[in-house]
Amino acid sequence: MQRTAEQIEHDLLWPIFHTSRKYWIAVAICTSLFLAGVAAFGYQLYAGIGVWGINSPVFWAFDITNFVFWIGISHAGTLISAILRLCNATWRRPVTRCAEAITVFAILIGGLVPLCHIGRPWLAFWMIPYPNQRGIWPNFRSPLAWDFFAISTYLTGSSIFLYLPTIPDFASVRDAATGLRKKIYRVLALGWRGTPRQWQRLEIAMHIMAIAIVPVAVSVHTIVSWDFSMTLVPMWHSSIFGPYFVVGAIFSGIAALMIAMALLRKLLRLEEYLKPIHFDNLGKLLLVMSLLWFYFTFCERMTAWYGNTPSEMAVFWSGIRQSFAPLFWAMVVCNFIIPMPILAIKRFRTIKGTAIASFFIVIGMWLERFLIIVPALDHKFLSYSWGHYKPTWVEWTLMAAAFGFMALLYLLFTKFVPMISIWEMKVGLLPEHGAAHATVIAEAERPGFATTGPRPADVME
Repeated sequence: MQRTAEQIEHDLLWPIFHTSRKYWIAVAICTSLFLAGVAAFGYQLYAGIGVWGINSPVFWAFDITNFVFWIGISHAGTLISAILRLCNATWRRPVTRCAEAITVFAILIGGLVPLCHIGRPWLAFWMIPYPNQRGIWPNFRSPLAWDFFAISTYLTGSSIFLYLPTIPDFASVRDAATGLRKKIYRVLALGWRGTPRQWQRLEIAMHIMAIAIVPVAVSVHTIVSWDFSMTLVPMWHSSIFGPYFVVGAIFSGIAALMIAMALLRKLLRLEEYLKPIHFDNLGKLLLVMSLLWFYFTFCERMTAWYGNTPSEMAVFWSGIRQSFAPLFWAMVVCNFIIPMPILAIKRFRTIKGTAIASFFIVIGMWLERFLIIVPALDHKFLSYSWGHYKPTWVEWTLMAAAFGFMALLYLLFTKFVPMISIWEMKVGLLPEHGAAHATVIAEAERPGFATTGPRPADVME
């Protein structure tokens, strides 16, 4: 049954003005994980970075694994949302904000990981090129400098891309709120009244950002892949790492998005908006990315095997049949063997089925990031320099805190911003083809569309 404009506004504003006990329990759990991470980080600052399990030659381990993982997760949101907007895929309307929020929070967490890794986070400003009395400038050959510019650019663009479509919805909350909350949302709404000029400017701004954010998103994870491929470490010095990392990022990001959608659908009572067709469409895209991931993984291993370089074969066999073999085959099972049949068979591509497949994919993609980094550092060119890495409780705690912080940010976001765009859902109520101009104007000016409804031009186009 199609919802009316009043029902849409009521349903999507309900989580903002009503808080259940389950919500506070979830916030308490996530906050506890985050505070545990803060305590572990404080201990690291006090005792030094030696409390981690990193050693010679494994200087990158859990920290850079988590960095690459979270940067990858961030690609689903803005990239998928921007592409669907540019393609005018109408089914995207309930999905876009969930995706865009994942992008901003994941890139924020990913950007915090290198600050923990450098050991002296209070000197992080040295990465910024600014005139100073010491005459010291950042080393632009350093991957850390590349990552700094890439992440800051992507975070800025993604935040703008998330904020622009929320302006009309902030106006909806402003009109429904009272007291201090009304004043806060009045500021966030930027004086939004839904005039034709405002809609035109918002539409132009969103279109520009959608076009600009796609190459930025692709370039960010390509730059992250250069952190590895520009070195001479076995199995890293490869030209395939750019597309390989981008495919893996989109793959893991879509999986994280589908998990978030499945949870929001139940927790926020959004069954009428996040429907099986959304999971079915994203499941098809996830299937394509699973096949692409398998292809790139196979190509990477095949190239090393065919070249038969001793240093690369040491890393190759350590993952296939030696110390890292359990993690490697678990990665293949999680990323391909389990999700592929679930997503390929329509009968299994349900909400529950896609959520299960996505859960395994997220685990598998984290294992993939770990297997890219640690085995290659563990088995360098000379066998006498081989080492062994074992994570400590500090690293495990920081990783758990990252997941808790992500969930906490998402939960807090649901209390302040409608998780599904109200005005875009109202656009879906209007006739899209063959509507007379006068009819569209009358429809758009109905109660419920006054401040958050679409411009008549939106429908006419």
